[in-house]
Amino acid sequence: MEKNLNIRKVITPVDFSKNADFIARSAIYIAGTFKASLTFVFVVQNFEDYSGFFVPEMNMPNLERDLHLNAEKKMQSFCEEYNALCQEHGVASFTNKVLVGDVADQITEFAMEEDGDLIVMGTHGYKGLEKVMFGSVADKVVKMAHCPVTTINPYTCCE
Repeated sequence: MEKNLNIRKVITPVDFSKNADFIARSAIYIAGTFKASLTFVFVVQNFEDYSGFFVPEMNMPNLERDLHLNAEKKMQSFCEEYNALCQEHGVASFTNKVLVGDVADQITEFAMEEDGDLIVMGTHGYKGLEKVMFGSVADKVVKMAHCPVTTINPYTCCE
């Protein structure tokens, strides 16, 4: 059975780190090359994973709601920076989505639900305790995705 290699929908996770600009520009270039649609995705980490780390008095539902609202605002601002570039490169349509849950799971589930043809993501984003505890998001996405995943190391780009 021959697989369809037509790229119509590109999904790009962003984390608003200093590397996100290079990843976003790369994804726009790729989506524009294929005249595909592009969706930027940000995932608010589900705090159930951290249940043993918080003080019992913390109101987790309010914290998650506030983080989601702030992420929506940040995503809107982030995407406004790239509207003109998307048009310039011929991206078919440009949208965004903020999700809540396990980052790798949400990225792969969203790509499948949206019938994404390609995930374009960075190999490096925010680092710290979460990376040590839960592993690389890019690695998990590569292993779980239903479609091809292009990973971009933002530290190897040319000037």
